Amino acid sequence: MEISYSSPPSSQPASSPSLSSFSRDVSLPIENFLMQLRRGQITESKCIAKGTAELMRQVVANSRWDDISTLVTLLKLVGKKLLSAQPRELLIVNVVCRIIHIVNEEAASVELVEEPSKRSSAAQSSINSPVKGSETPMMGLGQSAIFAQNLGEQLSNTLSKRTMDMFRLKSSIIQEINDYIDDLEGTEDDIADKAPDYIHSSEVILTCGRSRTVERFLRAAARKRKFHVIVTECAPRYDGHEQAKALKSPNIEVVVIPDSAVFAIMSRVNKVILGTRVVMANGGLIATSGTHMIAAAARHHSTQVVVCAGQYKHSPSFPFDDDRFNTLMSPDGVLPHSDGELVEAAEVANPSYDYVPPELVDILVDNTGSHLPSYLYRLLQENYDSAKDFAWTIYD
Repeated sequence: MEISYSSPPSSQPASSPSLSSFSRDVSLPIENFLMQLRRGQITESKCIAKGTAELMRQVVANSRWDDISTLVTLLKLVGKKLLSAQPRELLIVNVVCRIIHIVNEEAASVELVEEPSKRSSAAQSSINSPVKGSETPMMGLGQSAIFAQNLGEQLSNTLSKRTMDMFRLKSSIIQEINDYIDDLEGTEDDIADKAPDYIHSSEVILTCGRSRTVERFLRAAARKRKFHVIVTECAPRYDGHEQAKALKSPNIEVVVIPDSAVFAIMSRVNKVILGTRVVMANGGLIATSGTHMIAAAARHHSTQVVVCAGQYKHSPSFPFDDDRFNTLMSPDGVLPHSDGELVEAAEVANPSYDYVPPELVDILVDNTGSHLPSYLYRLLQENYDSAKDFAWTIYD
């Protein structure tokens, strides 16, 4: 007689979510946005932030997920995929962390609402359950079918209740993301509303490069006051000329100066107003090249430095390595290829951004108000507290 031994079933872990599990309604917008990022077709900060938030909304609305951990994993997968196209773009990290924090907050709120009902149902079931040993064996046998029927009804009610809870949770998350996108669209207007508090009549304002947030800020102040604006040309891109054209108005007298004249003219400047690409977790800035020189000159002359940046630019990442967040452009703008002999003998670096330490910044103005750089930790705790791990491990 042969005795066969069957091997126990292997306990393999459940397959983790992947990008291949997305439907076409999600995967197609992701691929289109990735292509635009790789080709450099989207460079404006607000467009990148808004596009990332809209993709996160697509993931929440159209992907399959049964619990919060699965949804957070899917959001992180999409965030890492976007960063593969632009590894140094911190705006993507900011938006993904903010969406993950929204998801965690909404999930916690739903659980807090459900806890009282769970406790009351548990108490009610304990009251209705018979005391052990109160019935005879025949009564127990007669009630077994009733017990099985009640158990099936409870399981059915639990499943339907869980389905309703997940549907309500998904709706609340999508609504919060919609509100976040609306805040993104109105960021520049909210910052511009605070301009009269910082700019006064006949003041001399110095700014650097091209920034639509600073442009809106200065034009809002010009509705009621007349003042002077000095714009550095920001060689070799010379986008300061574009800023000067955009600021042209009856109440704003605009002058464009070369970058080398900043220190000489800083003694006549009343206030420096700057834009930035990203505000780091320590209050430092990743801003256009030439900003550090302006901030250092302002500190030497005790001139106030005001930075206009929406909250979506606040990053939970720390600048442990400044060069990790910088990009190099073609050196042709600094040293043309026509200078053949000099090009071969020199090594030219043309960075896109400067790192400005927090001690050179006086005030940060965002869409919620004005803050000191040292207060930024509190804002990060409110907006990213439950999602900081994504920002810390994204470059591992």
